[in-house]
Amino acid sequence: MVGLPRIGIDRIKAKIDTGARTSALHAEKMRIDADDPQIIHFEVPLKAEKRRIQCSARLVGVRAIKNTSGKPENRYIIATRLVMGERRWLIEVSLADRSNMGFDLILGRTAIVRRGITVDPGHSFLAGEPVGPQPVHPTMPK
Repeated sequence: MVGLPRIGIDRIKAKIDTGARTSALHAEKMRIDADDPQIIHFEVPLKAEKRRIQCSARLVGVRAIKNTSGKPENRYIIATRLVMGERRWLIEVSLADRSNMGFDLILGRTAIVRRGITVDPGHSFLAGEPVGPQPVHPTMPK
């Protein structure tokens, strides 16, 4: 379980995927802000909790990223704070359709490199619940 407090998500089930370069968050209803094209609004349906979160974030860019079938697709990229256990750091995340996937969020290797994280494929949920301040529901991302 991890948190993405800058976009209003206090906990979300994530999978570390060392085969993926870029992290990906399941997002729907993505739209660029009409008044500020550097802001993207989107909705994150948390399948496990059966609730939807309205999110906004500063857009880092658009990149061609290979999907699970190996086909490149253009995806919006945002930067946000990741909370894993008691640790927190900034990561870049692509917004993608992960509706057919088991996890709403995957953490690719660029999100965990140089963070002292050891991946043990035989165990799950070793970091515990995300610890820290409650999520912020920003009207304007910081």
